[in-house]
Amino acid sequence: MKIAVTALMFCVASLLSLGMVILYSATMMGTSRLIIMQLIWAGIGLVACIILAAMDERHLKKLAIPLLIGSTILLGLVFLPGVGGWTNGARRWLHFGGVNVQPSELAKISLILAVAWYGDRYHRHMPTFLRGLAVPGVFIGGVIGLIFVEPDRGTSILMALVCGTMLLVGGVRWRFVVPFALLALVGLAATLMHDQMRLTRIAGWLDPEAHKNGVGFQAYQGMLALGSGGLSGLGLGNGRQKLGFIPEHHTDFILAVVGEELGLIATLLVVAAYVVIILCGLYITMRSHTPFGLILGTGLTFLIGFQAFINIGVVTSTLPNKGLPLPFVSYGGSSLLMMLAAVGLLLGLARQSRAPEAVREDHSGSDVFAPQLS
Repeated sequence: MKIAVTALMFCVASLLSLGMVILYSATMMGTSRLIIMQLIWAGIGLVACIILAAMDERHLKKLAIPLLIGSTILLGLVFLPGVGGWTNGARRWLHFGGVNVQPSELAKISLILAVAWYGDRYHRHMPTFLRGLAVPGVFIGGVIGLIFVEPDRGTSILMALVCGTMLLVGGVRWRFVVPFALLALVGLAATLMHDQMRLTRIAGWLDPEAHKNGVGFQAYQGMLALGSGGLSGLGLGNGRQKLGFIPEHHTDFILAVVGEELGLIATLLVVAAYVVIILCGLYITMRSHTPFGLILGTGLTFLIGFQAFINIGVVTSTLPNKGLPLPFVSYGGSSLLMMLAAVGLLLGLARQSRAPEAVREDHSGSDVFAPQLS
């Protein structure tokens, strides 16, 4: 366990440091507001990480439903005129003075906690359709639905994948999940057919060369940045694509700046860091002695993993543009705060796994939990 925790913290710290360095280079102004704000959010996130790592399961369970209700209310507020603001054709932000907050980031952690709480409370009934899928499907669908209509298709798909994985680990049977997953895919395809902007994005993804001066401009420039970096890169600060060629180069496409300035080797090390984080998260999760810990750890690990590899897939044009930041590296206070909170929750699970007897006594009279995946 000590090795897993150490490796997890090392990889997160390395990615966080890399993000600050690349952001410094990408903005070309070390004292810019972006750097200062990212440092402030990182400090807040580290404090949240430490606090959550020290919290016991019983306290997290008490927070699950209030957090879910609060994040759902915030998701609704983005649609109120004067409260939520339009950014790139979507309502995803709340403006408080000079600070912008993205409620969907809080909703990610809140929903994961709520699903873990539900799976823990009703773990004996999770193999049934009603308690295992229908009931949690109501609040999962409600939260994801609000995110979907912002619209934020990327986060919606991400959370559907994460929550589906958590339900399966919690004991829901495959034969219940597969039909609803297929129905969701059909619904997503139907909405895309009536969404001209996203249809053009998909067209640009399928043939970036033909759309390099239009909708495929960002993806094409990102590929140019990765290709021009070679093995060792052009050198920190020497990248050219960030000079107005790649939109959102400090957020969604920051990996392209890494590839251009530090090269393929550094890019592969970034990928390796996420692989290590996933492996450490899974190890910590499997050492948990309660349904809550097992389901929570699964959700947190796959949240980081799925989001990282969706972002990497977008930057390398393996996937169409989804607008998801690269965890711990991309600029964005809300995302950075919640990702560090997720790490804190994982560290808390690791700490509690060292005292199995105390955890088991707290688990509602259940002596031993043996997860059954069917």
